[in-house]
Amino acid sequence: MGKPIVAVVGRPNVGKSTLFNVLAGQQISIVKDTPGVTRDRIYAEVTWLDKAFTLIDTGGIEPDTNDIILSQMREQAEIAIETADVIIFMTDVRQGLVDSDAKVADMLRRSHKPVVLVVNKVDNFEKMMPDVYEFYNLGIGDPVPVSAVSKLGMGDMLDEVIKYFPQNSDEQEEDERPKIAIVGKPNVGKSSIVNKLLGENRVIVSNIAGTTRDAIDTVIEHNGKEYVFIDTAGLRRKNKIKEDLERYSIIRTVAAVERADIVIIVIDATEGVTEQDAKIAGIAHERGKGIIVAVNKWDAIEKNDKTIYEHTNKIKDTLSFMPYAEILFISALTGQRLGKIYELIDEIIDSRSMRVPTGVLNEILTEAVAMQQPPSDKGKRLRIYYITQVSVKPPTFVMFVNDKALTHFSYTRYIENKIREAFGFRGTSIRFINRERKEK
Repeated sequence: MGKPIVAVVGRPNVGKSTLFNVLAGQQISIVKDTPGVTRDRIYAEVTWLDKAFTLIDTGGIEPDTNDIILSQMREQAEIAIETADVIIFMTDVRQGLVDSDAKVADMLRRSHKPVVLVVNKVDNFEKMMPDVYEFYNLGIGDPVPVSAVSKLGMGDMLDEVIKYFPQNSDEQEEDERPKIAIVGKPNVGKSSIVNKLLGENRVIVSNIAGTTRDAIDTVIEHNGKEYVFIDTAGLRRKNKIKEDLERYSIIRTVAAVERADIVIIVIDATEGVTEQDAKIAGIAHERGKGIIVAVNKWDAIEKNDKTIYEHTNKIKDTLSFMPYAEILFISALTGQRLGKIYELIDEIIDSRSMRVPTGVLNEILTEAVAMQQPPSDKGKRLRIYYITQVSVKPPTFVMFVNDKALTHFSYTRYIENKIREAFGFRGTSIRFINRERKEK
């Protein structure tokens, strides 16, 4: 199952972004500079105790407003609320309880989601507690005092948040059926692909409520095997909102990707790969999922003998941070090559679960090092003593080295390519962790 999703909501200027950055900052102290991974972070991975979750920042809600930007912020927050498992409702002790807070509280009550009421800017708990008690009037639970700026009260707040996480996630883990999220910008043909796949196969179930997010999952049987397609069609329902909100469609994408084993990124062949496609691909890549890039509307392209080659190169160029992604040219309209999707899914599922014996890995490593010397700096050369695989989904390897500072990204990529040459690992990312071991 995917990680729980926690949304931070509240009026503008109550300190939501400060809180978000404090919680995210402990995790993303170094933001990986991967191309295509969104810089304007609206979501972050957070771990508290042994619980990991995805945190979403929503911009401010101004309940009654004709201002177009504020009303868009309200729409964004509604998408976040609809997607979240738990909501942190943030208020401001200095401004006190205002009419807008009560309206936001009403909106949250209607969502029937668990809400943790947080009162921010409480820099002195002893002096300011009487002001905090005023927020009991919202009727939405006990207020938790915090100061995001001073990082006070964070532990108590997170303890409250994780109380609402589903306890039975281990039982749900047993569903071994491949889970596939079909993601992409609006109007690239995501729903047409699912409908076409449905039309060609017998549907067993089409409305299993997916986890707590009420996403409708579609189960399709193909050659006697069941596949769960995770619906990101929520984007179709509400996105009558302006284009500015495209980045908010990312909230739903994150939720779908989180639950999937494999992500099919649908691209419009007539448009090519856009920046938005690269962002969506970056989300799937960061989370170590299996990836298929499905180039839809291929029937609408004028072709010659070089067309596929040229399109493939452009895609690989833009998505250079994930060279392992499988590319498939399809047409949801004509059904061209749609059947190939299942073959690719099966291969990628096998790749994600593949384990390589340690002895064989170290043979590959020895050969790779003999062919290309590891990098050195100021006369000190990187030494790789040993490599072993520690987990699957995605396949993760630990390399024991003399000095982590010497392990260049390019040399790790070289080792990765050698492992891929030997074992394939089609369509899935591979993770490397470097551990230092002092020379004896």
